[in-house]
Amino acid sequence: MRTNVTLDDDVHQLASIYAAARGITLGAAISELVRKAEATLQPLPDIRTSPNGLPCFPPTGNGLTLEMIKEAESEFD
Repeated sequence: MRTNVTLDDDVHQLASIYAAARGITLGAAISELVRKAEATLQPLPDIRTSPNGLPCFPPTGNGLTLEMIKEAESEFD
């Protein structure tokens, strides 16, 4: 796909050096670098928003029991 992008001067210089060192076009170098960056990204946690706007983690199936709460409270006594 052909498109125009605006790069910061330092990014353009680094991508150009990367492309020249590998004997590929600037576009191919940018594509390669973006794919490498994408491969190193960590997935974001699945944080949902409750109806009242508070962030919530997804349900895990593990609920708190009254015994668990009493045990935790006893640790603070």
